[in-house]
Amino acid sequence: MTLPLHKHTKRPIDLGYGGEHHYFSVPALEEAGIGKVSRLPISLRIVLESVLRNCDGKRILPEHVEQLANWKPNAERHDEIPFTIGRIVLNCAAGIPLLGDLTAIRGAVMRMGYPAETVGPKVPVDMALDHTLTVDYHGRPDALRLNTELDIQRNEERYRFVKWAMQAYGGIRLFPPGAGILHQLNLELLAPGFLTKDGICYPDTLVGTDSHTCMIAGLGVVGWGVGGIEAEAAMLGQPVFFLTPDVVGVHVSNALKPGVTATDLVLHVTEMLRKAKVVGKFVEFFGEGVASLSLPDRATIANMAVEYGATIGYFPVDEQTCRYLRQTGRPEEKVRAVETLYRAQGCFGAARRGEVDYSQELELDLAEVVPSLAGPKRPQDRVPLDELKTRFTEVLHAPASGGGYGKQAPEPQSTPIAGGHSPRDGDVVIAAITSCTNTSNPGVMLAAGLVAKKAVALGLRTKPWVKTSLTPGSMVVSRYLEAAGLQAPLDALGFVVAGYSCATCVGASGPIDAELEKAIMDRDVVACAVLSGNRNFEARIHPAVRASFLASPPLVVAFALTGRIGVDLTTEPIGTGSDGSPVYLRDIWPSQEELAEAYEIAANPEFYRETYAEDIAARDPNWAKIPQASGSLYPWEDQSTYLKEPPFLAAGLSESSLQPIHGARVLAMLGDSVTTDHISPIGGIKNSSPAGIYLANLQVAPVDFNNYGARRMNHEVMVRGAFGNLRLRNLMVPDVEGGVTVHQPSGERMSIYDASVRYQEDDVPLIVIAGQEYGTGSARDWAAKATRLLGVRAVVASSFERIHRSNLVGMGVLPCQLPANVKAADLGLDGSETFDIVGVDDDARPRHPLTLLIHRSDGSTTEVPLVLRLDTPAELDYVRSGGIMPYLLSELISSSSAAAHA
Repeated sequence: MTLPLHKHTKRPIDLGYGGEHHYFSVPALEEAGIGKVSRLPISLRIVLESVLRNCDGKRILPEHVEQLANWKPNAERHDEIPFTIGRIVLNCAAGIPLLGDLTAIRGAVMRMGYPAETVGPKVPVDMALDHTLTVDYHGRPDALRLNTELDIQRNEERYRFVKWAMQAYGGIRLFPPGAGILHQLNLELLAPGFLTKDGICYPDTLVGTDSHTCMIAGLGVVGWGVGGIEAEAAMLGQPVFFLTPDVVGVHVSNALKPGVTATDLVLHVTEMLRKAKVVGKFVEFFGEGVASLSLPDRATIANMAVEYGATIGYFPVDEQTCRYLRQTGRPEEKVRAVETLYRAQGCFGAARRGEVDYSQELELDLAEVVPSLAGPKRPQDRVPLDELKTRFTEVLHAPASGGGYGKQAPEPQSTPIAGGHSPRDGDVVIAAITSCTNTSNPGVMLAAGLVAKKAVALGLRTKPWVKTSLTPGSMVVSRYLEAAGLQAPLDALGFVVAGYSCATCVGASGPIDAELEKAIMDRDVVACAVLSGNRNFEARIHPAVRASFLASPPLVVAFALTGRIGVDLTTEPIGTGSDGSPVYLRDIWPSQEELAEAYEIAANPEFYRETYAEDIAARDPNWAKIPQASGSLYPWEDQSTYLKEPPFLAAGLSESSLQPIHGARVLAMLGDSVTTDHISPIGGIKNSSPAGIYLANLQVAPVDFNNYGARRMNHEVMVRGAFGNLRLRNLMVPDVEGGVTVHQPSGERMSIYDASVRYQEDDVPLIVIAGQEYGTGSARDWAAKATRLLGVRAVVASSFERIHRSNLVGMGVLPCQLPANVKAADLGLDGSETFDIVGVDDDARPRHPLTLLIHRSDGSTTEVPLVLRLDTPAELDYVRSGGIMPYLLSELISSSSAAAHA
């Protein structure tokens, strides 16, 4: 069917290669009198193109096009956007469970008599196995080989499932362990600039199963992270529905000063935008200063959009974009075609002030950015380098209730351990150059190599108690570091390549010295990590590390040399040279000329072409040895402790959640900034935890427990690990950290999992109560899946982070938001109360008003208004079905049945 909109907007375009092409012109809408499209933020124009092109008069209507074309910067938001994305990217942490869910849906469909092909990807999918490698070996020439071998050995069963999935589902391209980090691969290789289908060319768009998918917005691609359950819907051809967003424009002026890095810039932006409260909004950078930022610098800023709370931090396609595409080896004719298409769509180049309407405009003066770190517990807590010593001392002695560590001053003396070092507060025990955020940026990686080169030349060495590692996001990094002569000095300081994976950034830092760790734990030392990652939440990096600081790669090297945080590197020596003279940071920091000379070597397109032309899978014989299962359905093994068929289509989980809740108990009362790491840990499994006890009862040795990230295909492990973070603070047990609660009415203390089992046996519904920014952090859908499996019907919070709210909806858990003037901490709860949530039924509307009734032990009742944070009609449909998976199953059956009877 040819719609009038398509007739008016479909235009031919000469891309200079590949024959005849057409596109759907967004500017043509304005020519036809539909909206002032030329005033729209450029990111919204890209979304509008997708809505226009996919408008079919059935699922996507002309009204959707008209509503978005007429977007107003400060209108009340109630319209949903059906956004059909062009491709999907999967990491292994969420991607493998996604494939498990998909296989469960396929099994259900086949049991109903429909063919296996009913369930499979409808858009191109790329998957990277990038989250699993742990830095067990470091600082030695064979660290990469040994860590990779261990990775495959530990995860062989999961990888066997992945290999099966590759033959069972068409359209998935796999990057095996050692290929690199998904988002860096996306930037350097996967992103094509634009997509074509049936002779129609259109801007590249995507979603991915990792919160940092938004990094690709630095390349001018509209894409962001979603939970695995939402990505399943997109993979099966469903639009991604989201509420029409506000768009915050960030006006960029001037340029960075010499010596200031892209990392310093992104930490500045993260602090600024988190304060501006951009959660759930689009952020778009505009103004003359944008042109001064290289593409890798933009990608660094876009990467941390989730840390500042935005859906994306968008940089429009421009000359810098095209320059980067050429530098990374993309074909010249394709790069020219990118510019042609984006110019035709009116989407080439950042807007100047006054050219575009934004919901709000903020100022970013690049000249004001200074060298900084962020920490010790959150990425938005920026600390200027020259204030670090003072600020760390303050937080060290501040009370725990105020976010500090409550340490005495001065620190008492302690006996040295082997090696003669006595661990003390502020010791850096992990220094890691890690994460796509920074290893995708040649500027900061070359700076780290130059700092190492100068330090080695002056006779400096890494402190012996510091575990050092280098885990680049792609093999190209090694190519240009070696070509520039900078890998050897990094090796000399212990920054030997330990893997091409996320590693320390996702908590896979591996063990530190056992005697050192014991001394840290026994003496309650506030040990520190310095890493070039994007997250530093409590208990994420290592169990023995209580303070973690994000920093640029060259500063990571510097702190490995000092071995401690409590030093002012702007005025105090970093160490003593071989000639006995003090060496300062300024003595080893590279000049602009040195950086430019190294960059000339690194900016070689052949490094990218040659690296990505290789058969990466063929390089590793261990990968080839993993058995290849075949068939349309995976042969689930009852005895497996890694792989279980997901339970989310069971009858009890496929009923409408739009029902009143009566007589509920609170499973956990939590404060502000509770992360998905708190809700669903990714780290190691303790012997004494419910998950450890479960595995031990199945005769799994503790050494083989692996971690929660590796066990995500076993719901029995994951539900037992829910809310099990070592640093979780449940206000029902204020004197204890960890996954502990009080069962009511017995008053017994027990694990959150054990309490949930007792409540479910007694048919008692559960809720969780929390403060601001609930669910901040990664796109970890298990934080929602485990919540549902614990029997939690609703989460009542002061505010929700975007991705976790969507994940709760996808699992049929009701996100209920308190009014702005009501804080969870002010409700006067002690955990003995019972709760009703009333006013909800199947006729609920988006953002429906509800009432929370708090029944206290003294017989009184308090009423609190709530807003049901189901923001779109599509989200209501998901929850009516009990979640996205039952909804998708129903949709697939309906469409297959209709096709069979057509």
